[in-house]
Amino acid sequence: MSLLKVNLGRRSYDIQIEPGCITDLPEAVRKIHKGNDIAVISDKTVTGYYGQKVLDLLGSAGFHVTMHTVSDGEDSKSFSILQQLWGELLEINLKRDGMVIALGGGVIGDLAGFVASTFLRGIPFVQVPTTLLAQVDSSVGGKVGINHPLGKNLIGNFYQPRFVCIDPEVLTTLDNRDMWAGMAEVVKYGLIWDESFYKFLEKNLENLIELKDWNDVSRMLSVCCKIKAEVVQQDEREGGLRRILNFGHTIGHAIEAVTGYKVYHHGEAVVYGMSFACWVSMKEGFITKSTFERIQQLFKRFIVPPLSEKVQLTDLLDKIKIDKKQSHSGLHVILLESIGKTKDQTVQDLSEWTKGWLDYARASQ
Repeated sequence: MSLLKVNLGRRSYDIQIEPGCITDLPEAVRKIHKGNDIAVISDKTVTGYYGQKVLDLLGSAGFHVTMHTVSDGEDSKSFSILQQLWGELLEINLKRDGMVIALGGGVIGDLAGFVASTFLRGIPFVQVPTTLLAQVDSSVGGKVGINHPLGKNLIGNFYQPRFVCIDPEVLTTLDNRDMWAGMAEVVKYGLIWDESFYKFLEKNLENLIELKDWNDVSRMLSVCCKIKAEVVQQDEREGGLRRILNFGHTIGHAIEAVTGYKVYHHGEAVVYGMSFACWVSMKEGFITKSTFERIQQLFKRFIVPPLSEKVQLTDLLDKIKIDKKQSHSGLHVILLESIGKTKDQTVQDLSEWTKGWLDYARASQ
């Protein structure tokens, strides 16, 4: 078993990473929570796989549990669904000694966490991530929120979970596309923080996707969570260092938005975003051409939809203007100085970089 700690003083919490650990959830919750009422928030697909199991586990341990299910996908990270869930929790009379459990991928973790952070001015919540992307990234660190029609994750909060239960075995129910999308965030950690981990991924990428070795899978999850925890401990609310976790996300979020969140999974868009950041890093002379080509060779192993014709320069730039990483001094863009080392560049205008990368990306398809 791997048990990691995110050290944030009174907001500290543990991350358990172990095959089959979802069965230990009642015991883990009982250690951190004195109340008996729990609202589980999930989506239709995950509820079908794990909803009844979680209800039975918690119910057998003496908890009073209700299940609250929303539709799959980014559309559920909306104000209308937020209102719906607030209403459901009010109708069951969930009180301040109640708890929310987020059972699902990144959408559910963000949404349920935001529900918990705002309901009755904040009640505890636990993350039980069921996708690779959520297990290595979004379930740790306390970013919660919903989307706005003008952009992704523009309405939100920093609100830490009380516990994170990461069971690698639940990844067996993911399809190949979801695994590849999650692997984008895994590769991000190697690029921004740890070259030795990046080398491990170069060697084992397809085997990790296919879950061939649980020891390697657990190592992958642990390394990502350790990096995320270390960054968050130093910069909980993204005042500086934590910006590196946005590597690839400026263009990635813009691509998601201009395609209406219908064409790409989040991780797929981030692959394009990381390609952009690496291309800019090379053009600006921060990394060598050979380093860029080495990284591109890894990206070429990813299975992602081709760059849509809907992804046009003007539309991308319009979305970037309202990116949450904008400040009065400009937009913070995370670039590479080498594999494992980043550079935080503040820019006023991304138009030339974006146009150049779009031309390169389309020519490379």
